[in-house]
Amino acid sequence: MKKILSVMFIAVFLFGASHQTSVSAGAASVDPAISGSVVGGYRILPVQKTEEKIHLTVYRGDYLKFKFSGAVGNPVLSIPGLSVEKELSDNLDNAPYFKMKKTGTFPFSLGQVSGDITVIEYRQPNYRKVSAKEAAGLIKNIQPLILDVRTSWEYKKGHLKKSVLIPVQELQSRYKEIAEYKNQDILIYCATGNRSTVASKILIDKGFKRIFNMRYGIYEWGRDKYPVISGS
Repeated sequence: MKKILSVMFIAVFLFGASHQTSVSAGAASVDPAISGSVVGGYRILPVQKTEEKIHLTVYRGDYLKFKFSGAVGNPVLSIPGLSVEKELSDNLDNAPYFKMKKTGTFPFSLGQVSGDITVIEYRQPNYRKVSAKEAAGLIKNIQPLILDVRTSWEYKKGHLKKSVLIPVQELQSRYKEIAEYKNQDILIYCATGNRSTVASKILIDKGFKRIFNMRYGIYEWGRDKYPVISGS
């Protein structure tokens, strides 16, 4: 009985704290509409030629690709605040992507189009970022499904015990493989916490209710001397 009450307290405390954080943050400033849509693990941002400034909003952790036509002119993307200067391809399959690692507002230009990109943290009542230490406590006390969203190569090199591998680029098409956990606890991790943020949003958009994101990924987990196993 004491163990059951302890598990219930941990779960309620963690999600209660997350909910309070989201509500208080929302009271100060509600997240604006997020630009584009996630396809295959990438956030696709359509850009059309216009003389007006374009304002885009994305989440920290997003992997951005830009969809545009030749009308924008020379397709060189420049985001000085993120050290990005890259010629793009109008073929999305071959186009480079850009990882949003930090929050803030960054001026950008793409050919003759210019504006700014605002990067914000992802917040939801049923979502919580956790440290490696908190993740270890969750695994010990409530045995969540552990979801690794890295590549198969990264997984074989080292992963958490009993973790399930579904690369983030495949999650939208394979999420039904873990549908039985839709109302249960899921701990998601990647290398450093960016892909796991994208994966968290994908699952929440599909109706999953209890998501924990290991904020600094397996990097922090290994650094703090928690066990990692190799092989498939």
